[in-house]
Amino acid sequence: MCVPHEAARSVEEDGLPRIETDPPSVGRGYTSSYNLLDPPNKLSSSITSSSQLLRVRGVGSGQQNAPCDAAPLPQILDNTPESHVDHSPLKLALERAELLCSQVNEGVREKENSDRLEWIQAHVQCEGLTEQLVFNSLTNCLGPRKLLHSGKLYKTKSNKELHGFLLSDFLLLTYMVKQFVVSSGSEKLFSSKSNAQFKMYKTPIFLNEVLVKLPTDPSSDEPIFHISHIDRVYTLRTDNINERTAWVQKIKAASEQYIDTEKRKREKAYQARSQKTAGIGRLMVHVIEAAELKACKPNGRSSPYCEVSMGSQSYTTRTLQDTLNPKWNFNCQFFIKDLHQDVLCLTMFDRDQFSPDDFLGRTEVPLAKIHTEQESKGPTTRRLLLHEVSTGEVWVRFDLQLFEQKTLL
Repeated sequence: MCVPHEAARSVEEDGLPRIETDPPSVGRGYTSSYNLLDPPNKLSSSITSSSQLLRVRGVGSGQQNAPCDAAPLPQILDNTPESHVDHSPLKLALERAELLCSQVNEGVREKENSDRLEWIQAHVQCEGLTEQLVFNSLTNCLGPRKLLHSGKLYKTKSNKELHGFLLSDFLLLTYMVKQFVVSSGSEKLFSSKSNAQFKMYKTPIFLNEVLVKLPTDPSSDEPIFHISHIDRVYTLRTDNINERTAWVQKIKAASEQYIDTEKRKREKAYQARSQKTAGIGRLMVHVIEAAELKACKPNGRSSPYCEVSMGSQSYTTRTLQDTLNPKWNFNCQFFIKDLHQDVLCLTMFDRDQFSPDDFLGRTEVPLAKIHTEQESKGPTTRRLLLHEVSTGEVWVRFDLQLFEQKTLL
């Protein structure tokens, strides 16, 4: 490959006289090189494939966790005049190479994260939880779970050594029950050869319920920090100030992301309900109770809640713990836009802590049907069977009110 002779000399002065490539399309172990002083036509024909301009460190070379980058393309482009015939193809090749590198690096990170979560699943005993915890899975509302940080922590009073695993949705404090040979870096802990075994010290601390604080005495050199969780405070110590800083910053960032995600979800539902749109009436809904719901928890129960929606308008009942026969007595109202098209939907879910909520069934009622029944009977209470599941029913009371004029009350 080549760049114009003037540019090539400049690049050579930077110590980059040749480009080594490992084209993915050719296969591992293949290496080729192009001289920067090759004829221009050879460069033009070569740079049409961005993969040929990649130097992928660690891919096919036996190195682990090494980043992929597009070097030395930026230097070549910087030393190629914009008027030169090779400038545009080089620019396009750089864009494609950077995109490919980004995708490769993201794939490497996801694979490493998945491997470490599987390691935690095999080496950490989580006995006593009310629901199954699968580490390498989707969280309740944050997408795939990620391991953000891990390391030694100590209880300040007893000096008990713990090992913390900070996930994207919770902090898990554990203690070691089977020792392993200490090696440098956390990579050794997550090695497939490691036989270390841990037990859960406390139930997982969910990051949407925590507040992290540093000691009140700013002059203290002791690497201590506090985690407030509901009605409990954990005072922990790290090996040094830098490690404390890492823990505090990562916990705070993960907590803020969790809280913001939940806040956006609530605001979206509220905005849909509060939109000032003209309606022809309103439907008052009283979700009384459900019965014989599907059991999802290992103890043969569920923690159900009901989502009531009509179009973009949506409400959610409170969650009731460990029951198959919840009594909500929940009231809400919906503005009616089209009596013949609007449909009320009721969907039951089992609230999960570590994974997306489980589906417990759904049912629908056309407003036209409610209106017809109410014309002869007045407000009605109905028993509705849940669909798409083998068991479950819900009791709901309806009161449909049409406005005399097409204006909101």
